[in-house]
Amino acid sequence: MPPANTIKVSVKWSGKKFDDIELNLDEPGLVFKAQLFALTGVAPERQKTMIKGGTLKDDTDMNKLGLKTGHSFMMMGTAGELPKAPEKTTVFAEDMTEATLNKAMDIPVGLMNLGNTCYMNATLQCLRVVPELIEDLQKYNGGTENLDSGSNMTASLRDLYRQLNASGHGVMPAAFLNHLRRAFPQFSQQGRDGVWMQQDAEECWSQLISTLKAKLRPHAEGKQNVISQFMQGEFTTTLKCDDAPEEEATVNKEPFSKLDCHISINVNYIHNGILESLDQKIEKNSPTLGRSAMYTKSQRISRLPAYLTVNFVRFFWKPTEQVKAKILRKVKFPFELDASQFCTSELQAKLSNTKVKLRELDNADTALKRRKRLDKETGRMETDEISEEQKAVEAAQVALEESLDPELVQDVGSNPSGQYELAAVLTHIGRTADSGHYIGWAKKGDTDEWYKYDDDKVSPVSKDDILKLDGGGDFHVAYLALYRARSFKVKKGEETEKV
Repeated sequence: MPPANTIKVSVKWSGKKFDDIELNLDEPGLVFKAQLFALTGVAPERQKTMIKGGTLKDDTDMNKLGLKTGHSFMMMGTAGELPKAPEKTTVFAEDMTEATLNKAMDIPVGLMNLGNTCYMNATLQCLRVVPELIEDLQKYNGGTENLDSGSNMTASLRDLYRQLNASGHGVMPAAFLNHLRRAFPQFSQQGRDGVWMQQDAEECWSQLISTLKAKLRPHAEGKQNVISQFMQGEFTTTLKCDDAPEEEATVNKEPFSKLDCHISINVNYIHNGILESLDQKIEKNSPTLGRSAMYTKSQRISRLPAYLTVNFVRFFWKPTEQVKAKILRKVKFPFELDASQFCTSELQAKLSNTKVKLRELDNADTALKRRKRLDKETGRMETDEISEEQKAVEAAQVALEESLDPELVQDVGSNPSGQYELAAVLTHIGRTADSGHYIGWAKKGDTDEWYKYDDDKVSPVSKDDILKLDGGGDFHVAYLALYRARSFKVKKGEETEKV
């Protein structure tokens, strides 16, 4: 039933007459124009409908025109081309499947838990933040039916990452899990009831890195593969006999794939724990004394990799209970880590100038952001003129580029600045390494977006949520942290490049 204040009118247009058009007098003129548009194809802005005293306007009060049923309007105007239907039908979020919604919102997908496999799922999600690794895996040509279990595992990981990139919902990693267990039978342990046992995520991480190092081909920009080139550093290790100071110290170079962060009563921050792990007392035979003696083993980094893994040594063997017990102590870790403090004096000298210039660039960038914020708050109009703050940033960028040590820049896969940013964290909740639950937390690309990977449940989290992973209770506690070389933009004339 039409509204109470409705009459029927007719309209003449271009030799045609439209009768019995319902006109609601309580609606403004624009509504009637829309009705005429539907009938004639003449857009409202092109209509000229004659009324007493002029033409119909969008805001005309129809009640004041004295219209009665049977009134006849005269309209002029040329019909334009009717709007085409959209090529793609609009789909609303509530009508989408979970997979379609994840794709549309660009939300990463997770891995299904196949029975206490969270240790593996968290490891694989954290390693996805290394694009060079993903790139080289996609170039791997091997299949999954070789006699060599390590090659099968590598090919299966390649296929699994492809699935994760293509899928919009949780992926079942059954094939990769089978190859992992064949390559490393310790991950096949079952309890008395036949249930798969929980495993140590750090052990899974280490075995996977070791296998990829052995199986992947050399990276495009170097003679070594991606693991050796981008994820492996070098220690300079010095052994000095405490009981025989006159004995000549031995110095060796050795590779490392992760730094240990020891957790003692004196450790509250990650750098304290790393420094503590670099200096140790060991007992070995002394050729000078002809007996066992105490030595000081001192390690310093002589090559920093582009990706630095830190292992929080939270578990220790408890013989009375035959379990890997957990240290819950709070150990804070930063979003940005200065690794120069862990390096040899020679490498520190190469990094020192860049460290200063990078700090100057940060200060200049902060000043520029402050200037832009103030301009926005005060309503100041943007101009083409380059501000003093922008000039300071560009000058700092050039100075930073010039400060880089040429030898470090040529070492592709190293970190020429010594500065890192946090890219992923693997956490554990529970009291022992072989129980509880593992979760991956990873940064998305070059954005400030962080995601929590709880098996197949993936959700965005804030940076504040990441800071809560430092321990001190029964909440999720950082077990492994993956840092990547901090990137910064350097202008070269018209071009910009990343260093």
